[in-house]
Amino acid sequence: MKTILVTGGAGFIGSHTCISLLEKGYKVIIFDSLINSSIDSIERIRILFNQKEDLENDNLLDFIQGDLRNLTSIEEVFRKSEILNNPIQAVLHFAGLKSISDSIYNPIDYWENNVKGTINLIKVMERFNCNKLIFSSSASIYASDVCEIFSEKSKVNPCNPYGQTKLAIEKMLEDLCIKNSSNWRVACLRYFNPIGAHSSGILGESPNGHSKNIFPLIGKVAIGCLKQIEIYGNNYPTRDGTGIRDYIHVVDLAEGHIAALDYITEFNKKFIVINLGTGKGTSVLELIKVFEKVNKCSIPYVFTERREGDLPSVIADNKLAINLLNWKPRNNLDDMCRDGWKWQKKNPKG
Repeated sequence: MKTILVTGGAGFIGSHTCISLLEKGYKVIIFDSLINSSIDSIERIRILFNQKEDLENDNLLDFIQGDLRNLTSIEEVFRKSEILNNPIQAVLHFAGLKSISDSIYNPIDYWENNVKGTINLIKVMERFNCNKLIFSSSASIYASDVCEIFSEKSKVNPCNPYGQTKLAIEKMLEDLCIKNSSNWRVACLRYFNPIGAHSSGILGESPNGHSKNIFPLIGKVAIGCLKQIEIYGNNYPTRDGTGIRDYIHVVDLAEGHIAALDYITEFNKKFIVINLGTGKGTSVLELIKVFEKVNKCSIPYVFTERREGDLPSVIADNKLAINLLNWKPRNNLDDMCRDGWKWQKKNPKG
């Protein structure tokens, strides 16, 4: 049985990916500081997996609270796994700060958490001969002065500190892989806009603090926790003036990580960069209308000023992921809205 370390595994994308890993027979160790997540998600992962398997599988999932900025705590995770004869064979790296707007006001926090944390992780992986890594990157690294559909070869020039840290980590990982003697195998997955939730309604997105992401806010308005949603800008050069994004179901995104792990393992590929999106653009207003239609509810909204760092339109060219990974998104926007609302109704307080 292969043991996988998932940093940030208690978070939105990480927790859904842990479910996919467990369902495919991996032993999973979650390492998370819980800065942007909750311990409750660990128990919910166990509940979901045990329901599906109809047996107790607590030995297949371990949780360790820790911070990647602490080198010693990471070493302890790897050392303990070796002692138990379950050496960590690959890492799925989700941990890091992730708010574009917050990064503009607190850039040092982002460089320290995201870049320093990753450097510490790489150092420990090398010491323990663990050389397979799936890195959680972002479409925010793409340049704002290019067309709205982004391929992996599109120009990169992030316009905010969050994106800059993601690009810096990508470059560092590429440098690590291109050495002649390198045995590293790395996939950098550039996410577009993950939304939705597990179809059970047990696992979903519950950001700590005041989230500015559109989908959690829609759910909060629908459930009555917020009076209305604020749409940041209605004068973009788009079909209805609101920003267009490529929304992808979080479960499809999770499956993309497993496919990437399979690929770098089977084909011994040193370094790949891959977009994970649907290839379809949806405006903020369109997303609201679909949510209202699918879930038979009303979402009041008002327009406010644009957010600094936001682009008019960001859509994935996902052909490489489809052709290379034998992966494709299976859920449409209706599914995303339906599953997200089911999660919100079952968990009105998160």
